[in-house]
Amino acid sequence: MTIDPKEISIPKFHSYLLGAVTPRPIALASTVDRDGNVNLSPFSFFNCFGTNPPVLIFAPSRRGRDNTTKHTHENVLEVPEVVIHIVSYPMVQQMSLASAEYPKGVNEFIKAGFTPIPASRVKPPRVGEAPVAFECKVIQIVPTGDQGGAGILLICEILFMHINDDVLDKEGLIDPFKLDVVGRLGSAWYCRVQGDSIFRVPKPLKELGIGFDQIPENIRNSKVLTGNDLGMLASIKALPVVPTLEESKLDITFQTAMMKGEEALHKLAHEYLLQGNIEQAWKILLA
Repeated sequence: MTIDPKEISIPKFHSYLLGAVTPRPIALASTVDRDGNVNLSPFSFFNCFGTNPPVLIFAPSRRGRDNTTKHTHENVLEVPEVVIHIVSYPMVQQMSLASAEYPKGVNEFIKAGFTPIPASRVKPPRVGEAPVAFECKVIQIVPTGDQGGAGILLICEILFMHINDDVLDKEGLIDPFKLDVVGRLGSAWYCRVQGDSIFRVPKPLKELGIGFDQIPENIRNSKVLTGNDLGMLASIKALPVVPTLEESKLDITFQTAMMKGEEALHKLAHEYLLQGNIEQAWKILLA
C-alpha cells in the first residue's frame, strides 16, 4: 500500500498515521485561564526536545471536524504556563475520562477524580496521582497550519520537576518497571511498558563497530540469524580470536552442533546472542 496524504480524507490518513507512529508518550496537561478556571487534558503528540534548556513539546491539534481549537491552547494564550504529567498504568482510565470534551470551565480534575496539588512555580495545579510532573512555562506557540487537523506546537521550558520516590531504583534513577508508563497506539489501543516489553539494548561502543559489510557472507545470509542477531554481531569493534580445534572440542555443546551442520551452529550462536554473549556467538560462527 502507498498513500498520498492529499488523495485521502484527513480522518483516514489520521488513522494510518497514528496507527503507525507508536507508541507515543502521553502528556496529561493542566492549564488555567485568566480567571483561574482549571483544565486537564491528555495529548499524545508529545516528547522532550532538549535538556539545556530542558524543553518539552506537545500539540493540542485543531479539531478535524470543525477546525476549532482546544481549551488547553486557549488557556496558554491567556496564562502561558502548564504542568505536564507522565501517565502510568494505575491512572490510565482516569486519564481517558479527562480526555472527554467537557464544556469550557468544567474542571476535569473533579470529573476524572484526580487530586489537585498546588504547583511550586506555576499557576496550574499538578496531579497528585502522576508519577512524574513537569512545571513549565510556555515559551513559544507554533501553529503548523490553519485548517482542521493542523498541529499547534506548545514549546515548554521545564521550571521544576516532581518525581514520586516510589518509581526510583536503588541508585535514585527512574526504574521503568516501577514507572509502569502507558503509551498511545492507534484507535482505542494503548500499550503498557511492563514485563517482557522492557529490554536492554547495549549502547554502541565508543569505537566504531565492524558493520554488516564485514560479516562473512555465509553468516550474513543465514536462514537462522535475525536482523537483530546480525546487528549485535556487527556492533563489535573487532572479530574475536578464532578458537583452535582443540579448544573447540572442550565444549560438548559446540561439538554436538558442529556434527549437525551449519544451521545447528547458527542456532547455537543465536542462543548465545539472546543472552547478550556476542563474543561466544562469534567464536561458534568462526570456529
